[in-house]
Amino acid sequence: MSAKPHKKYNLLVRFLRWRIRNVSTRNFFLVVAALIGLLSGLAVVIMKNGVHLIRTFLTHGFSAEMHNFWFFIYPAIGIALVVLLVHSVLKVRIGLGIPVILHAISGTKGAIKPHHMFSSALTSTLTAGFGGSVGLEGPAVLTGGAIGSNLGQLLHLNYRQIILLIGCAVTGALAAIFKAPIAAIIFTIEVLMLDLTLSSLVPLLLASICGTLTSDLFLGQDILLPLKIAEVFKLREVPLYILLGALTGVVSLYFSRVITGVDDLMKKIRSKWSRWFVAAGLLGVVIFLFPSLYGEGYDSINRAINGDMGFLFDNSGYYTFSGEIGTTILILLLLVLLKVVATALTIGAGGVGGIIAPSLFTGMAVGLLFGTVYNHFFDPHISLTLFVLIGMSGMFAGVLHAPLTAIFLLAEITLAYNLIVPLMIAAGMSYITIRFFQPVSFYHIQLARRKQLFTQDKDKIVLSLMKVDKLIETNFSPIKLDATLGDLVRVIASSKRNLYPVVDDENNYYGVLNMDSVREIMFKTEMYDTTFIRNLMAKSPVMITPGESMEEVALKFHQTSAFNIPVLSNGQYVGYISRARLFSSYRQLLKKWSED
Repeated sequence: MSAKPHKKYNLLVRFLRWRIRNVSTRNFFLVVAALIGLLSGLAVVIMKNGVHLIRTFLTHGFSAEMHNFWFFIYPAIGIALVVLLVHSVLKVRIGLGIPVILHAISGTKGAIKPHHMFSSALTSTLTAGFGGSVGLEGPAVLTGGAIGSNLGQLLHLNYRQIILLIGCAVTGALAAIFKAPIAAIIFTIEVLMLDLTLSSLVPLLLASICGTLTSDLFLGQDILLPLKIAEVFKLREVPLYILLGALTGVVSLYFSRVITGVDDLMKKIRSKWSRWFVAAGLLGVVIFLFPSLYGEGYDSINRAINGDMGFLFDNSGYYTFSGEIGTTILILLLLVLLKVVATALTIGAGGVGGIIAPSLFTGMAVGLLFGTVYNHFFDPHISLTLFVLIGMSGMFAGVLHAPLTAIFLLAEITLAYNLIVPLMIAAGMSYITIRFFQPVSFYHIQLARRKQLFTQDKDKIVLSLMKVDKLIETNFSPIKLDATLGDLVRVIASSKRNLYPVVDDENNYYGVLNMDSVREIMFKTEMYDTTFIRNLMAKSPVMITPGESMEEVALKFHQTSAFNIPVLSNGQYVGYISRARLFSSYRQLLKKWSED
């Protein structure tokens, strides 16, 4: 007797049937998009409040004039808790947020593992709350994306709808973090590189609104970087904007290289606890010497934007040097160089976090350094706030390869729309500069290395959805290498194909015999016992392995005139992939992908 379906499953089936009968697919998806924006916003609220509570508890009562040893200890404790949680309790691999989403879009049909709905949020909150030098943006985006992906699968949405739902989650999360709904939509389009139609923007808009309103409701309506700036664009200052933009492009390259370089070094240490001991120890030293590197860094950014450079000296051993120009310049230079090191060590030690906040902090330090030097040696009348904003815009554009997002993000969160031209110049120059040295963003580097990076190119997207093992045809009749023409005739009599793979007794592949090559002699019975297959077969010019990407397979068909290519696993015959079947499958998927 068959088991009865689970009660929850029955409820889901009944709901889906009701939805199909009463609600159009488009309207239903808009409701789901708004829900995803709400849930992503709630995830951000929980993470932000969690970090705030942990940091307040740990640093309550610290005197700005005292050099506190706890800055050395706290980050290591937080990362140790994360390592224990990830490896002993959750037993999962979390990874960086946005690269996981990019891979899901291009490689796993939008499927994101369910544990990401809570694991990234929990571990990043502990990491940043205890002082790890990372941001919450990537984990928040991944948390929302995982919710969108799994909800989409639960509701039996198609691939295109699930991908768009992930985009809604990313938009809602970024809108909630920065309270910048327009920049959040631009970020989703620019960084995730979704192939969107005009109608697809409406769900993103709803998700962005819901994420922003949720954040406003629970975190208040104060924008992240409160500012009303009086400076206006001046044409004579354009060379400064160009120079600072190019400088942030160079620093962006340094930022990306240090992150990947430290990651490669940490991977050489096999033991996770050895990695923690080395990286967390070095991180503690860096933060102990420069306490402004503690945590996300938004408090320091807020103070810098409002003209307060006291954060450079608070809780440090050089507090008594506060205000000295030489010390200020030296500390700013070291912060530019060391913020990314602290971020890389946090991640290398086993912490979880994002790189948006560190890139903005580094941009702030670059702008403040550039402005301080310029004001001291050349012109004291240009506001440091202006240089800080331009530096942040340039670093964001350079590290993420997202100049449009950088422009609108800084304009929205600071309300400095009168500085849109300087922001555009800096973001554009930074992006142009780093593109000379690094054609893809930090988020795409690892995916590009594994050839898993796809853009708005529909050909690549569709090919990424196709798998070699799904296209293999196995109804070819193999013929043994030491067989004769007579053996071949008997095989032909029971075969429906014109190709005959030649193999040995261990199924090792040697070549192929085409029906056309034996047509003239197959009825000459006197040759049956004296003509051998090894003398009739032809070598295959190209092979396919089961692990190859479909883009590589398609390239092999393009470069050869073959209509069928053999698939081999460790030299053994598996089957054939035909040009006709590949093209037919491609057309079907392309039609499905293009449906709106």
